[in-house]
Amino acid sequence: MPAGRQPSPCVRQCCLDGEQCLGCGRLLNEIVEWGQASDQRQLQIIAAARLRREQRKGPVDDNA
Repeated sequence: MPAGRQPSPCVRQCCLDGEQCLGCGRLLNEIVEWGQASDQRQLQIIAAARLRREQRKGPVDDNA
């Protein structure tokens, strides 16, 4: 891996829900883009994926 490059956020739990991977949180286009993305773009993808994973967890509904 070249200096400054980010390791892939893939967690080997690939399962798409629409356009989003439920494992890593990336969108399909971000997964495809990853290998050619700049260092800064990779950091943006990681941040967006992290936010999506956190949002997917959502608040716990004790009434469910």
